[in-house]
Amino acid sequence: METTLLLEKEAVENLLPQKFPFVMVDKMYSFTETSLIAGLEIKNDNIFFNNDTFLEAGLIEHMAQSVALHTGYQFFLKNETAPTGYIGSIKEIEIKKLPKINDTIQSTVTILQEFAGITLVDVVTYLNNEEIANGQMKTVLAK
Repeated sequence: METTLLLEKEAVENLLPQKFPFVMVDKMYSFTETSLIAGLEIKNDNIFFNNDTFLEAGLIEHMAQSVALHTGYQFFLKNETAPTGYIGSIKEIEIKKLPKINDTIQSTVTILQEFAGITLVDVVTYLNNEEIANGQMKTVLAK
């Protein structure tokens, strides 16, 4: 698992269309044209936190925002403003375990296909190097 931190909370938030309290990514560990590793430390003020547990919806939103961070960073590197994106579809999401308060999760995004503003990705989320969720998403950029 990657441990080099490329971007921290403030820089990451500037690359995402979501704003507090809806930001579910606060770190970027690695970036390539076809992949990204993003992280989130789960705090008790997170809107998807309930009874000491990070909820399924928060985990899926973290996965989606990790994809958005990849897009946002691509546009940042080109010195352009990233358009807003939407989840077009979610396929085969498997959640094996839910993180707790103060856990840090990491999601690895792998771009499978990208064409005309539509991106198909595999996303795998880890907690302490243990896979806790995985799935496939399709995102669409707004025109």
